[in-house]
Amino acid sequence: MADEKKDPAKKADGDKAEAKKAAPKKEAKAKAAEGKKAPKKEASAKKEPAKKEAAKKEPKKAAAKKADGKKEPAKKAAAKEKKPAAKKAKAAAAPSAPPVVRASARYVRIAPRKARLVADQVRGLHIEKARALLQFSPRGAAEDIHKLINSAAANAENNHDLVGDEMRISSITVDEGPTLRRFRPRALGRATPINKRTSHIAVALTPVEDD
Repeated sequence: MADEKKDPAKKADGDKAEAKKAAPKKEAKAKAAEGKKAPKKEASAKKEPAKKEAAKKEPKKAAAKKADGKKEPAKKAAAKEKKPAAKKAKAAAAPSAPPVVRASARYVRIAPRKARLVADQVRGLHIEKARALLQFSPRGAAEDIHKLINSAAANAENNHDLVGDEMRISSITVDEGPTLRRFRPRALGRATPINKRTSHIAVALTPVEDD
């Protein structure tokens, strides 16, 4: 019976010794845990002033954006007002260009090389002189070019309120049109090609400048 009574006392002493040994370990763990939590708290404490500063700056940025938004329409309006004034100034400074009256004849059944010979003669002439030259020219293209010049003079009178007899041939061009290909039968069952060429003729008239 004495041994049984001693055994519980020994057990109690053993438990106390184990508790004393475990106490330093628990304290060390608690300190380590506090050490880990402390940096987080410090980091959060550092972030809070930064957030407050950012929150303070945001209203200033919004106000600056609003001010810029108000300034931009004013700038655009000022730019629009300046553009018409600049255009008017340029229009007043630049001399008015003489009107140009145009007429064209397409698919004229004549070779461009033959038509250019006549066009070169009347280029730059007064319309009356050109008419006189074309009226007595022996070349076949003279008739087509004469009709085209009369058409341009009619356009000047009806469309531009100009005097048709007081115009000058500022430019006349002859371009090559499509070629009609034909064949002529020849001896021994052969065939020779015939190229029927066409021309596109364009005339531009301008009023004669008074000296």
